[in-house]
Amino acid sequence: MAEEKDSQLFEHCVFAIVTGKLLPEAQATSFTESLEQCGGKVLEPLRSGKWPLDRVTHIISATSDFPQYLEARRALINVVEPRWITQSLLKGKQSPARPFTPDPNLIFSKINLSCADIPQGDKDAIIGAVLAMGGMESSSLTKQTTHICALTLDHPKCQSAIDKKLACKIVLPHWFDDCLKLGKRIDETPYELPDPEIFRLKPEDDIAMPSSDHIKGASTARPEKIHVPTDCPRRLDVFKAKTVMISEDLQLNGRTRKVIEDLINGGGGAITTTVYNADWFICQWREGRDYVHASQNGTTVGNLSWLYYLITHNTWTSPLRRLLHYPLPKGGLPGFDQYAITLSNYGGEARIYLENLVIATGATFTKSMKQENTHLITARSTSEKYVAAQEWNINITNHLWIEESYAQCQVQTLSDPRYSHFPPRTNLGEVIGQTEFDTKALESLYFLKELTPSPAKLASLKRPAMREKDHNLSNSRNGDDISMDGDKAEEEYVMPKKPAAKSRSKSLTSGQLSTPAGKNRRVSSAGKENDTPSSTRSAKDKALSTLHGLANDMLLYEKEKKRKGPIWGGERAANKIDKERSLERSSSPATRHEAEEDFSAEEQEEKRGPKRQRTGLPPIEMRLMITGYSGWAPNSSKMDADKKKLRELGVHVVEDPTNCTHLAAPMMVRTKKFLCALASGPTVVTTDFIEACIKEGDIPDTNKFALKDSTNEKKFGVKLKDVVVRAKANKRSLLRRVLVYCTQDIPNGPVTFQDIVVANGGTFNLYRGKPILKKTNPDEDDTGPEPVYLLSGEKPAEKKLWDSFTKMAKEANMIPRIVSTEWLLDTAMAQQHKWDKKYLVG
Repeated sequence: MAEEKDSQLFEHCVFAIVTGKLLPEAQATSFTESLEQCGGKVLEPLRSGKWPLDRVTHIISATSDFPQYLEARRALINVVEPRWITQSLLKGKQSPARPFTPDPNLIFSKINLSCADIPQGDKDAIIGAVLAMGGMESSSLTKQTTHICALTLDHPKCQSAIDKKLACKIVLPHWFDDCLKLGKRIDETPYELPDPEIFRLKPEDDIAMPSSDHIKGASTARPEKIHVPTDCPRRLDVFKAKTVMISEDLQLNGRTRKVIEDLINGGGGAITTTVYNADWFICQWREGRDYVHASQNGTTVGNLSWLYYLITHNTWTSPLRRLLHYPLPKGGLPGFDQYAITLSNYGGEARIYLENLVIATGATFTKSMKQENTHLITARSTSEKYVAAQEWNINITNHLWIEESYAQCQVQTLSDPRYSHFPPRTNLGEVIGQTEFDTKALESLYFLKELTPSPAKLASLKRPAMREKDHNLSNSRNGDDISMDGDKAEEEYVMPKKPAAKSRSKSLTSGQLSTPAGKNRRVSSAGKENDTPSSTRSAKDKALSTLHGLANDMLLYEKEKKRKGPIWGGERAANKIDKERSLERSSSPATRHEAEEDFSAEEQEEKRGPKRQRTGLPPIEMRLMITGYSGWAPNSSKMDADKKKLRELGVHVVEDPTNCTHLAAPMMVRTKKFLCALASGPTVVTTDFIEACIKEGDIPDTNKFALKDSTNEKKFGVKLKDVVVRAKANKRSLLRRVLVYCTQDIPNGPVTFQDIVVANGGTFNLYRGKPILKKTNPDEDDTGPEPVYLLSGEKPAEKKLWDSFTKMAKEANMIPRIVSTEWLLDTAMAQQHKWDKKYLVG
């Protein structure tokens, strides 16, 4: 019976195990076996290296320093140390998670307390504090007891612990009091019975200078050289599959930059020169467009010291964990320029760290103390400087004040008692470097600045309701993935649909993307082709006209919003729209992208119950876009059944090309789906891969189904393998900052080419003959003339637009290029800029 009970100990629990130096792979494997034997399930990380937190109930980690820690805390997922498993197995039931958390803010998380001969009031206060700060309490003495709080050794608990030689410490209640006053856990040694040092020695007696692991490799924001240990592996795994951008504001010399780039490339990473492609952004200052963009989009931002730390230790750490691993505020923090600060009782690396931190705040650092000094930062309340500061009325504080001021990005008040508390026999250098950044303060001060939207962000500025309408109209009118090479149904089978409404041009223009604003080039208001006000219509007439134009859409939206049912639309669509609006108002671009991915995955699934019941479907490991597959034609029931089987294997068939990881096609085709999906750099497989998944009931090795099409590679002048590599490097930004206009009468319709341009990060607009670009004086345009494209056929109506387009481009100091659609199709297929005069029309 006991064995049956133990086999269900972790039933309904889904675990993720974070490995590292403190929790090696071998130990993780042992824990996995124990958890699975007791009914638990251990998930493997996805191909991206992350865990699907929506399915995880517990994360096993020896530290809180792993990439998904903050996300896990926001999702209320239990993060526990490996010893939680051991204790649960010993007790035969799951232990509480709080005492085993690696959260550094819970300073008593590893303490199991038992109180002895102390007054009842003090006992209640200490027990309450220990429990609140993550510890545990037991009225009796057990093998798990780590601390006994007592005034003497006369109590039976103390005598029993000594007789049984238990590995617990007997400490005075003063230790708990000092820890709580500081908010940090200090060393217990001066408080241990039978001969506590705080009673035996005077406060002014010498104390050995402590060291702190928290500031190793983080004592300066600009290290002079890389300290690589002799046991460092030849290959640095920390850079695997990461793209790193090194900012120019670091001003590295050529040799240093080459050494860093070689280490990154040799570790499986890559170097990029654009922040849009970067996973990590390395810079010196908290300023500039690249810094703001990286911060807003969730890119990891650190400084050179952080990069050197990764190289030295070959393990990931958050740049927000150590204060001098994050870029510095240029000019310091507000208010610190009025301060002159000196130090006392800090030595070694701790002193270097504080000197650099004082300078980073913008204050003046002085080695010796003068009457002009405003602050003394000291680790103890005994020194010549301390006595002189009292006589000269200089502010006295410990290092927590400067650390928390820097972390909060503003001067903290000195009246906080934590900043003036000095335990009698403790040098506070032992708890230095434990303060982490306040991310909300950083966000509000440094990267809430509005930037000119990137093309990808511009595409999301359409109203959600209009996006739904445009998406539905696009599907009804362009249901078939038309090949731009003139071939037809062999690429994509289309289920018969009713004819779409005729009012297509309005839905296109309602979602027009405006031209990005340059330094000396401005664009007229969104949705207008001319800023010149009409002299015959008042503002009231314009407003009424706009309102009448939207009336049908508003009625349709309200009617659709009320409709319920399992079919996509109605209340479900309305809920998605409300969610998108909320995200666009309050979230960063990276958060919006993640939320949209999660919602798109749920669109194809029925509503589920609570978290513990959502175990029927595996996590999505592959987002597959399919084009040109004839296996489902014309049997729609087979298509639905196969899609369901694929989803049960972890393969989600998607329609959004920006959200796919894999692309299935019978051959290389220049269809809209193929070209839009190619911009994401997916793994391209043949459609035989779909049939293999259905037949085998498992996901086969994609390498065996890699698409090989030498005939079309020769036809298009590309190598598919090279194209995918370039697409991954481009990250859908191939046409970033490229302006592409299109005539209304273009063959295959402008919507097809709009999707291809936007999928590659470009800016798309219809051109009807009216000027859109602002006139620019060439002498005032620092960027120089850039090309602007007009996709056009050779119909008479299109030829009439050529002269006006050329004139508009030249007046905006741009190079006009009126091209056929071949230019866009070849560029998208090759995933690199291609230009030849053969693309010009006329």
